[in-house]
Amino acid sequence: MLLETQAISKHYAGQLVLDSVDMQLRKGQILTVVGPNGAGKTTLLRMLLGLDTPDSGEIVRHSNVRIGYMPQKFTAPATMPMHVRSLLELYVPRKARGKALSVASELHITHLLSRQVHELSGGELRRVLLARALIADPDVLLLDEPMQGVDVNGQAELYALIEEINQSRGCAVLMVSHDLHIVMAASHEVLCLHHHICCQGTPEDVNRHPEFVDLFGKSLAQHLAIYPHHHDHAHNLQGDVVSHKGCDHG
Repeated sequence: MLLETQAISKHYAGQLVLDSVDMQLRKGQILTVVGPNGAGKTTLLRMLLGLDTPDSGEIVRHSNVRIGYMPQKFTAPATMPMHVRSLLELYVPRKARGKALSVASELHITHLLSRQVHELSGGELRRVLLARALIADPDVLLLDEPMQGVDVNGQAELYALIEEINQSRGCAVLMVSHDLHIVMAASHEVLCLHHHICCQGTPEDVNRHPEFVDLFGKSLAQHLAIYPHHHDHAHNLQGDVVSHKGCDHG
């Protein structure tokens, strides 16, 4: 167990945002938190990052766990020039700065290192922010709306890359997302949040749960791209299986 919340609750301005939320994140797991706007997803993420504290309950972190964070929004003003390499190394300990090139190579963005950050496309910026989250060799990746500003084709490639990182590095991944179609099939486990935990389990189980259907509608739930997936293989950047030993797709 790397991260765990034990019955955490949180109020803002007298409103209950999180109500007795229990969540566990294990090594190697891909867990996605879904829910409507205002459901408490960002509040949960802030508390996992240590930026906020629960009113009650407890957050347990494994000793010496390293967390990499990819924010939902990042804007580099054109009036503040910054190269991609500078962004990757910003606020990073000096001993870790040499990793910028190797991580950029891993994420196939070495050609972007000399580019200005404000010139990047949405997909390019998301890869750069993901690379920055990996610089410190995290045990846990916390990704807040990782597909923000990425087109449909780019989303599939980026999800394949996240799964590839999960496979090769063995780090746990927690994603907060509203993009149900792809993310449900890209996750080992899904947690549906609406101030409390509505349901939690495999994508197949959550997709059939009455509270999930009530939140997102019967039509959407019926048309989600859900399939049994053991995640014991790897994908290339196009999303194709490159090693399917023991994999079971239904």
